[in-house]
Amino acid sequence: QVQLVESGGGLVQAGGSLRLSCLASGIIISIRGMNWYRQGPGKQRELVAGITSAGSTNYVDFVKSRFTISRDNAKNTVYLEMNSLKPEDTAVYYCNAPRIGAWDMDYWGKGTLVTVSS
Repeated sequence: QVQLVESGGGLVQAGGSLRLSCLASGIIISIRGMNWYRQGPGKQRELVAGITSAGSTNYVDFVKSRFTISRDNAKNTVYLEMNSLKPEDTAVYYCNAPRIGAWDMDYWGKGTLVTVSS
């Protein structure tokens, strides 16, 4: 059974930092790309950052230079370091393991809530 379990969310003041973790079980993240998405109040879920199996990273413009995605294959864990947080970063953050073949499927965690106060 595949599980992605996010942790590290919470309440932080604007300008603060948080580090989210996504612990995977049932899959081996080293052979997969992994993503972080978020869904703010009244908004659609949106991609925040991604990391390929080779370690290349990509970010959406509104988090570039503030967020850093990384992975620890030995711990089967993906991280999202978030700095200079803004109230508009308030959202539920989800870990995603996209499918890697026709036989596979997308996997999602249940999310962790990040609330940034002004």
